[in-house]
Amino acid sequence: MNYYIGLLLGLCVAIGSQQLWAQLPPVKPQTTKSESDLEEAFNEKNADIDTIMPRPSDFDGLLDKAAEPRPESDNGISMPPQFSEMLDFLTHSWAVKRSRPVDCFPDESMLPLLPDSVYKERLAKLPCVMEMPYNSSVQSFINMYTVQKRRQVEYMLGIGRYYFPFFEQALAANSMPLELKYLPVIESALNPNAYSRVGAAGLWQFMIGTGRVYGLEINSLVDERLDPGKATEAAIQYLKELYSIYGDWHLVIAAYNCGPGNVRKAISRSGGKRDYWAIYPHLPRETRGYVPIFIAATYTMEYAREHKLCPSSVEFPVLTDTIHVGETIHFEQIAGVIGISVEELRFLNPQYRKNIVPGQYKPYPIRLPHHYLNPFIKRYKEIVEHRADELINNRRSEIEVSRSSYSGSGRVVYHSVRKGETLGQIARRYGVSVNKLRQWNRLRGNTIRVGQRLKIMK
Repeated sequence: MNYYIGLLLGLCVAIGSQQLWAQLPPVKPQTTKSESDLEEAFNEKNADIDTIMPRPSDFDGLLDKAAEPRPESDNGISMPPQFSEMLDFLTHSWAVKRSRPVDCFPDESMLPLLPDSVYKERLAKLPCVMEMPYNSSVQSFINMYTVQKRRQVEYMLGIGRYYFPFFEQALAANSMPLELKYLPVIESALNPNAYSRVGAAGLWQFMIGTGRVYGLEINSLVDERLDPGKATEAAIQYLKELYSIYGDWHLVIAAYNCGPGNVRKAISRSGGKRDYWAIYPHLPRETRGYVPIFIAATYTMEYAREHKLCPSSVEFPVLTDTIHVGETIHFEQIAGVIGISVEELRFLNPQYRKNIVPGQYKPYPIRLPHHYLNPFIKRYKEIVEHRADELINNRRSEIEVSRSSYSGSGRVVYHSVRKGETLGQIARRYGVSVNKLRQWNRLRGNTIRVGQRLKIMK
């Protein structure tokens, strides 16, 4: 249910009570882009990404670690960078820090050893539009999820209860395979604040250029790549346009990873074959593992119980409200007045990179747990005024630049006032104005005294 409140405390407010995010309408691309257009969108403005959009310092150490040589799977397939680094980032998520493990299988030490035929049969049974074939590459990444990265998978299963229904709703509205909801599992490990080592950001890991092509606002304070709702809408549009080109979902997600240009080259080198496994040897090394990881992630999420993986218990705000504000507000102002934590505000509003909602520029939404809505409305004026000089009004909006009426050398000379001299006489002697003499010497009027030392800029 969406409803609107008019002018309240000088604030234009729009509130929508909903579970998770508002329902996204089917994406209607303005104009279907060609493969070259999508390639340009993928590559545009990404070369100097770190100088354009500095990432949060929290990730610096992890990204340094991520830059180390990549491990390989058992069959020599190079692991895509985000696969391991995003799983590392996941442990820094506010939601994960609030989660607790659930021991639904006390005998976890007795993990089942399964023959290849079981994995093949299970994948074949999945109710998916996309092909889910089994091979040694897929098996190596299933082992990675179900054996080596069990704790992170349990975190993602818990967080998935928050995100997967929303992804499914948006995908279904656009008649797209619901299994694409697992793409953010390998892109960001379901961490909306994730940044990759090359500057991609958010659940769907958009680069700046690609995000802007699909209508995402990105500046120093607002980065809608981190907004789960808007980023999902943009990702769906991008995936739909890729599918209109390739007609194969495996090629689509390969192009999502390495760019349409690399997929086009691989198709050309394979003699024009438009099948992922046929062009597999011609793809960039790291992209060769991307579809196998996607299949492994889908398998792991669908057959978690069979591998004794238990979703972590994560405390999410089940019901949230969105309110549009027309004032610039800092998260610490909201937290200080109504008692919500800054961390929870960040989790619900990850698009505000510096914890500042620049509402004076244009109305922006703030998502709040439902029980904080009324306190926010009732105490809005108090919120806006709370620590405003410290957090908001701490930047100069106007600076007066001194303009000299003379061409000086920058030297400073001093004049000692003699009996009978006036300020005007001294000013004429040195070729400056009386106002400048007053300014340089902090004089309020024209009164000077004998022996007084006046500073004069030459």
